[in-house]
Amino acid sequence: MRFPFLTDAMKDAMTDHISLVLFDLDDVLCHYDRSARIAHIAAVVGRDAQAVRQAIWDSGLEGRADAGLVSDADYLDELGALLSYPLTLDDWLDARRAAMTPDPEAIALAGAVAAQHRVAVLTNNCCLLADHIHYLCPPVARVFGAQVYASASFGAAKPSPDLYRRCVAHLGVAPAEAFFIDDVEANVTGAIEAGLRAYRFTGNEALARELAYHRLL
Repeated sequence: MRFPFLTDAMKDAMTDHISLVLFDLDDVLCHYDRSARIAHIAAVVGRDAQAVRQAIWDSGLEGRADAGLVSDADYLDELGALLSYPLTLDDWLDARRAAMTPDPEAIALAGAVAAQHRVAVLTNNCCLLADHIHYLCPPVARVFGAQVYASASFGAAKPSPDLYRRCVAHLGVAPAEAFFIDDVEANVTGAIEAGLRAYRFTGNEALARELAYHRLL
């Protein structure tokens, strides 16, 4: 909703209360191709795509890892057991990297925000992704540094409101002072339920307008 009658002073007052801008990773800052990840692992383990999909997602393993219900080491061990192959960390990282294509325009927007405001990434993933973001997606790492957080580290996954509350508490920010950007409507709804301001990403042009509206650019 927009309020065209707001004065510049009123808009400035609104923006003063945004002290943190949280970005989703996959399909916001980078394009995520699950099929590429599946194909890479399938080639490594000598199984077909369906077997890989079953092991990672249909089994519920990925969801448990995202929610922090299984450690990174156990995640890799369990995935290897499901695929009957001793999958290594490097195997997992190479497959994840193959699925991620940085979006230069979105990352540039994040960099412009970061020039004046605090920024971080909050992504549904196990901690392996956050720990190795410099290898997986260097352009994102250059903007966000160590401020890339996996849902697993907070013991919950999107769209659970608990995830957002725990994340902003960890960062020392009140929910109402955080602005969250995600491409999934349910995740946006979960953030709003947690007390954050949130926006559904549909493209870089629209995001630029939204950020400008909130005086974040």
